[in-house]
Amino acid sequence: MPRFGVLGPLTIESPHGRHTAPRGDHQRALLAVLLLNANSSVPVDALVEALWPEGPPKSYSSNLHTYVSRLRARFEGLEIERDPHGYRLAVEPGDLDLLSFREAVAAGKAAARAGDPAAAAGHYRRALAEWRGPVLSGLSIPRLDADVARLESERLAAFEDCVDAELSDGRHGELTGELQAMITEHPLRERLAAQLMIALHRAGRQADSLAVHRDLRATLVEELGVEPGAEVRRVLAAVLRGEDPVPSVRVAQVFPICQLPPDIADLAGREGEIAQLSGLLGDGAGVPVAVITGEPGAGKSTLAVSTAHRLRRSFPDGQLFVPLAGASKTRELADVLGDLLRALGVTGPAIPDDVEARAAVYRGRLADRRVLVVLDDAAGPDQVRALLPGTPGSAVLVTSRLRLSGLAGADRLHLAPLSGDEAMTLLARLAGPDRVGAERADAERIAKACGNLPLALRIAGSRLAMRPGLPLGKLAGRLEDEVSRLDELQVSDLQVRGSIALSYQALSPAARRAFRLIGRCRTHDLPAWAVSVLIDTEDADEAIDELVEASLLQATGLDPTGEQRFRVHDLVRVFATELGRELETHAERVATVTKVSDAALCLADTAARRLPRTVPMPLSDQDVPAQPLSGELVERLLLDPGTWFAVERANLVAAVSSLCAVGWLRKALRILERLSAYLYLHSHCTDMRTAYETLRDAAREADDRHIAVIAEANLTVLLHVRGEYERAVEGYRECSKELAELGDVSARAWVETNLARCLVGLGRAGESLHAATQARELSTVEETGPGAYARHAESAALHRLGKVTEALEIDRRSLAHAREGGDERQLGVALQGLSWSLMLDGREEEALEKIEESVRVLRRTTAKSALAKSLRTQGAILAGAGQRVGAVKAYENARRIAGAIEERPRELSCTRAIAASWIGEGRADRAIPVLRHCLDEFRAMGGKPATGLTLHVLRRAYEAVGETKAAEAAGEEAKRLEVPHDANASTLVRLLLSLTEPAPA
Repeated sequence: MPRFGVLGPLTIESPHGRHTAPRGDHQRALLAVLLLNANSSVPVDALVEALWPEGPPKSYSSNLHTYVSRLRARFEGLEIERDPHGYRLAVEPGDLDLLSFREAVAAGKAAARAGDPAAAAGHYRRALAEWRGPVLSGLSIPRLDADVARLESERLAAFEDCVDAELSDGRHGELTGELQAMITEHPLRERLAAQLMIALHRAGRQADSLAVHRDLRATLVEELGVEPGAEVRRVLAAVLRGEDPVPSVRVAQVFPICQLPPDIADLAGREGEIAQLSGLLGDGAGVPVAVITGEPGAGKSTLAVSTAHRLRRSFPDGQLFVPLAGASKTRELADVLGDLLRALGVTGPAIPDDVEARAAVYRGRLADRRVLVVLDDAAGPDQVRALLPGTPGSAVLVTSRLRLSGLAGADRLHLAPLSGDEAMTLLARLAGPDRVGAERADAERIAKACGNLPLALRIAGSRLAMRPGLPLGKLAGRLEDEVSRLDELQVSDLQVRGSIALSYQALSPAARRAFRLIGRCRTHDLPAWAVSVLIDTEDADEAIDELVEASLLQATGLDPTGEQRFRVHDLVRVFATELGRELETHAERVATVTKVSDAALCLADTAARRLPRTVPMPLSDQDVPAQPLSGELVERLLLDPGTWFAVERANLVAAVSSLCAVGWLRKALRILERLSAYLYLHSHCTDMRTAYETLRDAAREADDRHIAVIAEANLTVLLHVRGEYERAVEGYRECSKELAELGDVSARAWVETNLARCLVGLGRAGESLHAATQARELSTVEETGPGAYARHAESAALHRLGKVTEALEIDRRSLAHAREGGDERQLGVALQGLSWSLMLDGREEEALEKIEESVRVLRRTTAKSALAKSLRTQGAILAGAGQRVGAVKAYENARRIAGAIEERPRELSCTRAIAASWIGEGRADRAIPVLRHCLDEFRAMGGKPATGLTLHVLRRAYEAVGETKAAEAAGEEAKRLEVPHDANASTLVRLLLSLTEPAPA
């Protein structure tokens, strides 16, 4: 048997070492197609398209047969087999470079998983040695373009895996040149860039490593409009810290992952379908996609989950389960991708806002993994395409009511109803085999009436199990009375609706009412407290039990608050909603929704008031109804208010959207104001932004100026937190103007306070003081709310105007009010403010005492932002006291917290101080690139004071390494940015520069 080569020019080497080639273009094209699909049947149509791309001749069939015969005759031992569908070339792995390559890659992956990077690198290098150039270079076969591109992707992935293994084995010195050449060819490949950064960093070339990141970021932003992903950012952070980045390059800590629902124990039949799907998904070629189609109630999701469980070993990196809700209100693709990215370890600002960017990050997370993605209840082909992995190894299993004919390349399995025997098996498992066996004929009548659909059979079986004394003949008779509805079962959608209707008719009146009421809730899952509010009768528990037994309601277990959760299938919920519209008045439906939304609002209100108030916007007391739940239940649910918000977060966000859709804007605002207390505290900025944008847009459409401006003010706060100071100032000013016209003094006070704080960051102290004074004058109570915040902003502005004595007086009053109020967060904040004023006034010992108390107090709270600020102040004061070690530790703790809650300006200021300490330790060369990065970000934010401080430290770093001209330029620019009388800046410059002094021996 000759040895073939396709990884480069097409080659054929005889056992004696002699190179030969087929005669004629058609024979070469035929052999190339068969080799690229070695050991797989290639349809005749595909071969014809490859040989005659412009259209085949009339004699193509005989010509094709002739070419195959000539190939067999020319190459001894060549096995080209004919099957009913096409031709198959049988080749051993050692006789084709493509198969040898893949075999070596598989061995490399296995060695890497076994923890042997040296062996893995050897296998990968052996695999890469099979490549002699571009696939089939010299041959132009349009039919193979996609295959060629896929193979090039496999080669690149193998190279990256090889580099990972060699880096893990400590072999980085020889990789830099090879990696630089690869990046030149693939400038958008983030994994290559991260690997080159590691290799350069290990070689002591930190500046070059950082330059790679800078070039990558510029390219990504310019060409794609996205920032580098989390992997590259982790490597960057490690390089900046001087740590070995290899342990943090991989994201394997989230793998393996399994999101599959439990496999049901009473699955009847479907073994043939499972075997067929397993074959389609496990063939290992490309990214196989299998679509399960069929009428509602045919058991598509059940089959998909069962198949996925059986394939777990074939997909060792995990299984993702994605409910798409195509049967009812289709989930937004952005939300789906957001959930997937969080499950795959991407959090906070690493999740892009743009849908396409989210999809790109998702594909990157799954690159070179073996993951089975189950997309349940897809609404259309576009939705599926966005969720397909981008590299071979993974597979996708889709369920849908539609065939998804527009999804090219997918294999489809139409799921028919159960056979007669399978239907009887399912009934026996649900109702009991003895009972069904004794009344076999009546059981067959039930199965026939249900159309052998699994959902209808499960409902009927559950009713039988629920009522052990009910004769099967009696239930069969009831089902057969629905003649007109059973006739409708021959139309796809009406089949499941009819099955649910049969079960509904068998419910007690109390359970029927409960069913209709539950159908009004649009949340994905439902807590027991909401169910109790909806039903609100003494026999509610019995009604719920009946629904659960009838499989119309699923109990999913206890949540972290100890509350039982329930879930309703989308189609069942739609049916229940339709029943409610038919059988109840509009006023009755509105009253029910009002009750459950009132309960949610009241719980959110109580929970929000038990959390530290960190979001700088008002929490209105208006429109909050009386709590319909018992005090005991409320206390149990809200024992930890943060946990309750975490559990109900998705439902509350969805509720805001639903309330906006029906025009209940004020209630949506009240719920969102309270939810924001949790979202802002934990930096769930995407949820806040999405919800407030929804509210703002709905308010504008309804011409409700007041709610629209409140929403816009909250959105401006998120700009402020991200450091977008100029946009935030513009937004605050516009909101303040509108609130003045609307007469909302309280909200305007908050907005003016936020404006004051933002202006301080921009170095506009005079304007800041004016805004802070106006905010304080607008506040009805100076000790709390915006009045307290305004005093802090006023003090900060006075610092920058050199009026330290006035600021000190304000801070002393703030501390006195805080001690009287007993709120630990307010006390910690007030102590921080006073400590800094004392420091500016030259009272260092008093300042240190106050800031240490502030840190102690805030550590007892969940106010992470305030703690980060106090720790940063502690670092500065300790630096002034000459306590370098303690100062750096405080800055590091502050930076860690600020990074976790996405407060970028504070994170950068702490990084700047830490870099200053490196100068004092003789590591100025390490500090310079970090300081330059801080400088770039501060400039982008428009923060002149922060920019000036950074330039002073950078000047000292340049002096330490002998870069005199750069030092002079930095110093001159810093002087230009200096503001006369700015006590804050002058003190901070002194403290930061003290860290740059050599540490005492």
